[in-house]
Amino acid sequence: MEVFEEVAAFYDRFRGEKLIYGRSEEGNPLYAMRVGKGETLGISQYAIHAREWITALLALEHVRFGVRKGSVWVLPLTNPDGVLLATEGAGRISEGRRARLLSLNESGDFSLWKANAEGVDLNVNFPARWGTGAKNVFSPSAENFVGNAPLCAKESRALAEFTKKVCPRFTVSWHTKGEEIYWRFHQPLLRRMRDKKLAKVLSEETGYPLKDAKGSAGGYKDWCVETLKIPAFTVEVGRDGLSHPLGREDLPEIIQKNIGAVARLTEVF
Repeated sequence: MEVFEEVAAFYDRFRGEKLIYGRSEEGNPLYAMRVGKGETLGISQYAIHAREWITALLALEHVRFGVRKGSVWVLPLTNPDGVLLATEGAGRISEGRRARLLSLNESGDFSLWKANAEGVDLNVNFPARWGTGAKNVFSPSAENFVGNAPLCAKESRALAEFTKKVCPRFTVSWHTKGEEIYWRFHQPLLRRMRDKKLAKVLSEETGYPLKDAKGSAGGYKDWCVETLKIPAFTVEVGRDGLSHPLGREDLPEIIQKNIGAVARLTEVF
């Protein structure tokens, strides 16, 4: 079973509170499952970059593990079209987009694709110093295209709208690779002190060091920090020596190091 189908089947079986918070450019559902009870403390989102689809399987383990306090919305597949491209190729993408995507990719092998089905990198499409990142590009591409405007992609817009509706006290974004945690984005001093304390909790739980994502802008984490003024973290799972895309054989080690991370964060709120 491919990851897209595995997530869909898990969502169908899930008996807790759940919803489809939007649709992708290709019309695929954007799933959300609420883990725990009581106050919504966080949002944990996964696979916003297509080739990092292994994090969607980590999401399912986080749902199974649960949280110890309050509740967290788990969004396992925030870029479903991109994940379909990366894992199954262009065959399941609508005919109107297929030829353009093949031309953009210059190959039928989409395993290293990061963007959505429109060639927008969703994690540089947020209004957080949009378009100023060191690696940003300004036309559709497999990676780093900021889009024609902030939140122009259906997936990033749906994620932003859902986040504002839920009003979480923190967010976590799961990526690969490098085993490090990013937490800083131009916070003033008092918020920087608050956020670093929480980042250290994640670091202690995972064993990953805290790092700066120099030259980055327009990410979901960046937007949460700068616009919503809440702590937000990007966790890069998987050893740096591994090659993209990480596969199922890498999942056991990823789970071992990260299974308790979301639950641990809820304990400090």
